Amino acid sequence: MLLAGIVVLLWGTAATAFELALRWVTPFELLVYASATSVIALALILSAQRAWSRFGDVPRATWLQAAALGALNPFLYYLVLFAAYARLPGQIAMALNYAWPLVLALLAVPILRQPLSRRQGLAIGISFIGALIIVTGGSLSLDGIDPWGVALALGSTLIWASFWLLNARAQADPVIALFLGFGVGLLLALLASPLFGGIALPPAAAWPALIYVGLFEMGLTFVLWLTALQWSHRAARLAQLIYLAPFLSLVFLHLIIGEPIAASTPFGLALIIAAILWQRERTTSG
Repeated sequence: MLLAGIVVLLWGTAATAFELALRWVTPFELLVYASATSVIALALILSAQRAWSRFGDVPRATWLQAAALGALNPFLYYLVLFAAYARLPGQIAMALNYAWPLVLALLAVPILRQPLSRRQGLAIGISFIGALIIVTGGSLSLDGIDPWGVALALGSTLIWASFWLLNARAQADPVIALFLGFGVGLLLALLASPLFGGIALPPAAAWPALIYVGLFEMGLTFVLWLTALQWSHRAARLAQLIYLAPFLSLVFLHLIIGEPIAASTPFGLALIIAAILWQRERTTSG
């Protein structure tokens, strides 16, 4: 439980770290440097576990799967997510991104051929109202809203839900899979760099935020979370702790960035999280 609490606390600081890093670098540069940090951290973990020899046992299909997953996460997912943070206040980008479990329920209809229950449909409707309240600041007016930023934030939920569906079928060791995925994602980012004007060397002041994102939003924290779930006898209940992270994010955004938090944001976020937990309760109870 303590380890899970540490992970939730770290993920709660992610939005603030994104905002700080994006003061110095572009979304693409943040993707490159944070992914590189994650690859190094995961390589050190594999070395500590003396797991490099296990790569010889990884079947070809797993390598191909890792390539596909790496294209989604970190490459496409974080590129879109960071672009959303660059265009929107952190509280809006973060809150919209947490709607991904409901997008997952929608994707499961055509991909897994799972019918959408009435309860799930109602939960999605409630979360849509919550998202609308967050985006409009409670005024329900679209004036002054960056439509591209909102589209990017919602697009990130679609990418992450797609990644989750594909990754759920993966059979590889989780740390090896993470390393392969981030390695492929970093390689794709480097190959795509000419399309984004190259990669500039960031100033010294940017490095703490870049490294922090790479360690505590990406690679290392995923390993800690997997470890916490393995140690827990109630993994499903432990997983619900993750929904404390967005509310912690609002606190850190206000205290560290100085971002004023609209009263509508925690209210809309509460609607989204409540809808997620409500529809999950139905799913897990049968």
